[in-house]
Amino acid sequence: MKSLKNILILCTGNSSRSQMAEGFLSLFLHDKANVYSAGVEVHDVNPYAIKVMAEDGLDISSQTSNHLNEYLQMDFDFVITVCDHASEVCPVFPGAKETFHHNFTDPTKIEGSEEEKLEAFRESRDQIKHWFKDFADALILP
Repeated sequence: MKSLKNILILCTGNSSRSQMAEGFLSLFLHDKANVYSAGVEVHDVNPYAIKVMAEDGLDISSQTSNHLNEYLQMDFDFVITVCDHASEVCPVFPGAKETFHHNFTDPTKIEGSEEEKLEAFRESRDQIKHWFKDFADALILP
């Protein structure tokens, strides 16, 4: 029996973009990979991220924000950074077989009404969903 792939998704605060990506990639690769997310800082999972993911049928409310140091000793098949800051400051993971980077707009930077903030999170969610669906579909996993 082949072992599951290990995938790490990195972002600055591990509160929004990487959490949404973890949720989608876990869904898309449910029995083929262990999906983790972490940040160069640790913040709580953003309530707007939880809300917009629930709107799309995914519950990420039990996910936790983790610091990347928790994963430095693990071997990963794929390490994916989802923001430019994380891409620039994250250490190299020597055990990573492949690394990928895609900068998604940070919805936490949007100021405005509740609805404007939610809309920013929805836009990020949809971008993340499509990118990670394509990523999952491109993988050839047992």
